[in-house]
Amino acid sequence: MKKNLTFAAVALSFLALTSCGPKAFVKGQYDDVNRENLLNDQWSETDMQKAVQDLVASLMTSPSINGAKKMPVVMVTGLQNKTSEHIDTQSIMDMVRVELMKSGKVGFIDKEARQDIADEYNYQNSGMVEEGTKKGPGGQIGADFIINGRLDSIVQEVGKDKSVYYKLTLNLTNLKSSMITWSDQKQIRKTFKKKSIGL
Repeated sequence: MKKNLTFAAVALSFLALTSCGPKAFVKGQYDDVNRENLLNDQWSETDMQKAVQDLVASLMTSPSINGAKKMPVVMVTGLQNKTSEHIDTQSIMDMVRVELMKSGKVGFIDKEARQDIADEYNYQNSGMVEEGTKKGPGGQIGADFIINGRLDSIVQEVGKDKSVYYKLTLNLTNLKSSMITWSDQKQIRKTFKKKSIGL
């Protein structure tokens, strides 16, 4: 009898520990990436998709792009994160570049590849590469414009209600004149209600 009570106590303790411990997600399925994601109150892929698609559509109508006589060459630079969240701003700017490239009306300079390109020039000039296939400095195309921007947010919380506001601003700057030739912003506001304990 005493042994059975001890076993029951151990079993209950184990159940208590496992029920309070972290839960593992063991069963998953593929989901539609275009379906709205409001699992929490932070910046999500849905916010990024909505903001980038609208801003790229606006940029494509600007005279600098739509009215250009030759394909503009653009370099995507940084996006300032002025929110209180840790947000992968590089991913946002990558999506901007990809969406613009799909139009076929914009060419891009890869800023991130510059050091790799310089290293490859050095290697090709080391004597290891056939003379007729060597590439060298002096042949690169300069960018006409740069794209940069800023992501801001305002969070308001009163009682059980919470509002999260985001503003993504992008600018297109002419490198020759340093003038901003296009600028636009996308605003997103999401509202949430705090869940009552036990419900």
